[in-house]
Amino acid sequence: MNLIISSSLLLMRLLSRNVTLRRANIQTILSRLYSEGPTELSKAQLQKFKSQEQRFKRRLHSVHRKFADVPDNSEFQGQHHVYLEDGKRIYRSTLGHGKQETVEVFNADWGEGGYGSIQRVRLSPTETMLAATVKKDHHEKTRCMLIRLNGVSCTQRVMLVLDNVLSFEWATDDVLFYSTQESLRSLHVFRLHLIDSAVQTTLVYEEKDPKFFVEVSRSRDQRLVTINCSSKTSSEVWFVDSKSPFSFPSLTQSRQPGLLYHVEHSDNSLFILANTGPDQEYQLLRASLASPSMPHWVPVFSAVPGTVIKDLELLQDHCVFTVKDSHCRLQIQTLTTKEPYQLNTLQLPQWACDLSPQRVGTVDRGSFSFLLSSPVHPPVRYLYSSKGQKLSITEDSIKHISIPEFNTTRLQATSHDGTMVPLTLFHMPAFSELCKAPLLLHVYGAYGVDLNMTFSPEKRMMLEDGWTLAYCHVRGGGERGLSWHRAGSVLQKQRGVEDLAACIQTLHRLGVSGPDLTALTARSAGAILAGALCNQNPQLIRALILQAPFLDVLGTMQDTSLPLTLEEKGEWGDPLIREHRDNIASYCPCHNIQPQLYPSMLITAYSEDHRVPVSGVIKFVERLKKAIQMCTTQVDINARVPSVILDIQPGADHFGPEDFHLSLNESARQLAFLYTELGLSLDQQRTRRRRK
Repeated sequence: MNLIISSSLLLMRLLSRNVTLRRANIQTILSRLYSEGPTELSKAQLQKFKSQEQRFKRRLHSVHRKFADVPDNSEFQGQHHVYLEDGKRIYRSTLGHGKQETVEVFNADWGEGGYGSIQRVRLSPTETMLAATVKKDHHEKTRCMLIRLNGVSCTQRVMLVLDNVLSFEWATDDVLFYSTQESLRSLHVFRLHLIDSAVQTTLVYEEKDPKFFVEVSRSRDQRLVTINCSSKTSSEVWFVDSKSPFSFPSLTQSRQPGLLYHVEHSDNSLFILANTGPDQEYQLLRASLASPSMPHWVPVFSAVPGTVIKDLELLQDHCVFTVKDSHCRLQIQTLTTKEPYQLNTLQLPQWACDLSPQRVGTVDRGSFSFLLSSPVHPPVRYLYSSKGQKLSITEDSIKHISIPEFNTTRLQATSHDGTMVPLTLFHMPAFSELCKAPLLLHVYGAYGVDLNMTFSPEKRMMLEDGWTLAYCHVRGGGERGLSWHRAGSVLQKQRGVEDLAACIQTLHRLGVSGPDLTALTARSAGAILAGALCNQNPQLIRALILQAPFLDVLGTMQDTSLPLTLEEKGEWGDPLIREHRDNIASYCPCHNIQPQLYPSMLITAYSEDHRVPVSGVIKFVERLKKAIQMCTTQVDINARVPSVILDIQPGADHFGPEDFHLSLNESARQLAFLYTELGLSLDQQRTRRRRK
């Protein structure tokens, strides 16, 4: 086997060569392994992965090239041009003239040592202005850059730079609304008026409650600019009519505890998606632009029992809903916007797990273009046309529509309280042949957010190597709607841990893999459930990968100086309330570590991460190593000693590095760790797959 030996395997081999080794000597070795600083030992351990890591990186380069031509959302259309954005630059070509006339019109030059990454792009209504936000690499800092597009034939100079802009929308060609972000909080909205060579900036909205977060958006028909104020438990929407951009914003409905709603516009009517439906789920309501408040909301559509509304696109005469059923299967439902309302359901492929709307540059209200994908199926572009209510595949997607080599299996696990928890599995062999396949589980379960199930070349490569990939849709996430989130938040967080344990136990019971071949991966708030599982049921998995992990919930939520503490109370609870504090303490990964045999862990953190302080990650690692050392006072000389590796990277890349090569490095490192800890040989896995 051409494997890099981790410290745990090295110790096992040492023990197996000399079974008479004194227990005192074992303790000396273990003490050295787990009493050093959290980074010194980790650096040495990571060095042992280097050759394996480089091998995986070469393979990842190859698989990324293989899927380099899949459709994506890098392209958007204006009235006269097609634009292409590659993360660092924006190009455009005249409609109908092909790529031979492509011109670079913008680059993300930060201006102070290096480039940034383009986050958001908006064209003005008649395509005379372009605004783009750029995030400085490895930092949270953003800038909004404005350029004029008239007669452009080469890269344009930035005419105006706005710092710390989060969201923005054009009302007219010379009026831009934007929100700013300071210390991860967004509380202000400004109106920018371009007057010949002058610029006039006016504050139009200021949020007083720090638990609320403010963003600017625009209705699909471009009539309204909306100011969306949201907390974890309620929302409030103000709007400005683009026909009178200097008027004071109008309030749709004042915030109420528990009321969540979103606003769209068509034909002088507001279409409101609000959680006023059965079980406080989203339903569609209608109100006039002149009387937008809640007493005037008229119900139009509620989801069919067993399904939940996930998103809405409003076309000229149709509403297009994205819905999920009890197994988390995606569907599209369309509804005419005029009485008598007619509902139509369009089935999507079995493998479809993520629906991503295409970016809209200008008004196209007769059709809806979107990408369908799964973690292992490359994106396929579909087009829904309201004429004839037809769903078709676009020409650039035909070669990727049918990739039959893998299986998508939908399951349900019975949790501790009897709740059925959806599971999505991807695998190459038949389900009955998965008993010896390595298994990688994914979990999040927080903020009412669905698991990320977009296409990943890395996941596709693992599938082809014989892995089974499982996605656990536990409570606390959003896969089954708003009630699914409520059932796993604040005082109910332990339910998400129980759901995760039930998913793993169900798979093992059904003959999918086994504890020694099972690994779990989670990032950010998903690490809470993963860390709690390791404290409560460490025997279920062999290895754990955590990225930018939130692990010290109790310590963080008691520190009101941190930027997100007040906002996060709606998710985790308020530790000043005794019941909430005791509940957080009962599952917090950092405060429930105990002497026992833990899975091996690779933990990646970022030194300047303002969302998850690295101090909490270091505290968790130090406590974990001490617990493992205490556990080994009665160590069996044949026992496995887990590796605990803390990989602290520079920068504030909470969501992972923007740079392609740095991202590839992280993925390669994680693969090297997984193969080593699960005792897998890369060559054997590939040979096994070819024989299948």
